[in-house]
Parts: sequence; structure tokens; C-alpha cells
Amino acid sequence: MTNKTATQIIGIASGKGGVGKTTVSANLAIALASQGKKVMVFDADLGLANAQLALGCRAPFNFSHVMSGEKTLQEIIVEGPMGVRLVPGASGIQHMAALSQAETAGIIQSFSEIEEDLDYFIVDLAAGLSDTVMTFLGACQHRFIVLKNEPSSIADAYATIKVMIQDYDLGNISLIPNAVSSQAEGERLFGSINSVIQNFLGRQVDYLHSIVEDEMVLRSIKASQPLITYAPASAATRNFVSLAKSVIAIEPDTSLTGGMQFFVERLASQRISQA
Repeated sequence: MTNKTATQIIGIASGKGGVGKTTVSANLAIALASQGKKVMVFDADLGLANAQLALGCRAPFNFSHVMSGEKTLQEIIVEGPMGVRLVPGASGIQHMAALSQAETAGIIQSFSEIEEDLDYFIVDLAAGLSDTVMTFLGACQHRFIVLKNEPSSIADAYATIKVMIQDYDLGNISLIPNAVSSQAEGERLFGSINSVIQNFLGRQVDYLHSIVEDEMVLRSIKASQPLITYAPASAATRNFVSLAKSVIAIEPDTSLTGGMQFFVERLASQRISQA
């Protein structure tokens, strides 16, 4: 455990469901691992926990067993492709905001037990603007918003970013256009949203990389396998590898040192301020 402070915490969110956020989270994690990075995914979509399906791994236990005290966090972690580690989410626990302070303290304590020397800790969040999502986003160093080039997805992504900026004063926001016809379309989508954000919110967001529409994505989901291992030569797989390289190229936020410790402390401080 020589390099614990270097862990980069990434929160991946979307304004609405159905835009491929969990598929992006899982395949980005594997693409980062294929570049030699140590990666862990936390399925923080506590209502619809499905990251284990996207990663193609079976999880006999999940986060509900940690919250009930039956298991420690270390005991529920499973390993997926390329050595990616997964903290399985707990379907049916809808509102972190409704947890008691004792339960919240238990969750924070459980994360402080993570001993792995990680390069990236990816938090796959629920869609929408719940207190839970904002609590987690506030505890991350980098915030990625997945969206499609559809009016409802664009509107919801903008609404999410507006709340992040105006209500929570969060920065380090980047866009990942998904299921677009080309990289050029993804860049145009980013440009149009970014200009609206600049004009109306006085801030700007960053662009990472787009994922093109690819029938192999749907096939891999039906096969309960990650796209990268299911169809390594596919166009979208190449996009995920490029996305991983863009993520690796992001300058670490040196003002936010501490890695997992930072994440735990930020989670704790946010929950206390909401209590």
C-alpha cells in the first residue's frame, strides 16, 4: 500500500436512465485495467444494481449484507475481467438520504476499510438528481455525465449539470456522449451543451470521448458480458480504449489528495451537513 493517495475517484452519472451509464462505467473500468491500471467499481445505483451484469461476474453477496452487518466490504468484493474489482450494489435500497446516522457511519467506515492500492475508483451512480447521487458526486474528484443525442437526454443532462453547479458548486465535470453516429456528432453534441452552460451558468464542462452506436453493445449486454471482452475488435471497444486514454490523461486534482480517504471524509462531511 505504497501509493494510496494517488487514487482518482470518478463519479459516473446521467440525467435519465437508459443512456448506457452502467455499460460505460463497466467498459471504461475494463479499458483502464487493460492499460495496466488497478480499478475498482462501486455500484452505487442502490435501486437498480446491475453493474455485476455489465461486468459479467456473479456476486453472491452485495452492499445490503454490509449494511446489515453480515459481511464486511472486503468480503463482498468480487473480481471481474482484467482484474477489475467490484463492490456489488444492493437493489431495493432506494434512498441513502433515508438512512440513519448509524447506518451512514457504517457505510463510511466500510469504505475506509478498502486497502487495495487503486489507481481508479469508479462510482456508478443512479440516474437522476436524488440526494444520494449528489452526496456521492460531491465526494468524487471527477464527475462524468453520460448522455445520448436525444432531446430528453440532453435536457436531463443539462438539468443535472445545472444542479451540480448552482446548488452544489461542483466542478471537474466532463461529458461522455454515448450511442452517437460518429465522433463528430459527439463533439457537436458536447459543443452545443457546453455553449448553453457557458451562456446561462457562466461555467464550462470538459469533453472526454464519444462512444459510437454499435450493435455489439446490445449483443454483449444480452450475453451478460462486457463489450471489451465480448467484441474486442468492435468500433465501440476502440472508443472505450480511447476514452480510457483520455481519462488517464486528465491531470490529477492535486488539491484533492487522499484518494479513498478523501472519498470517505467527503462522504462523511456531506452526510453530516445534510443531517
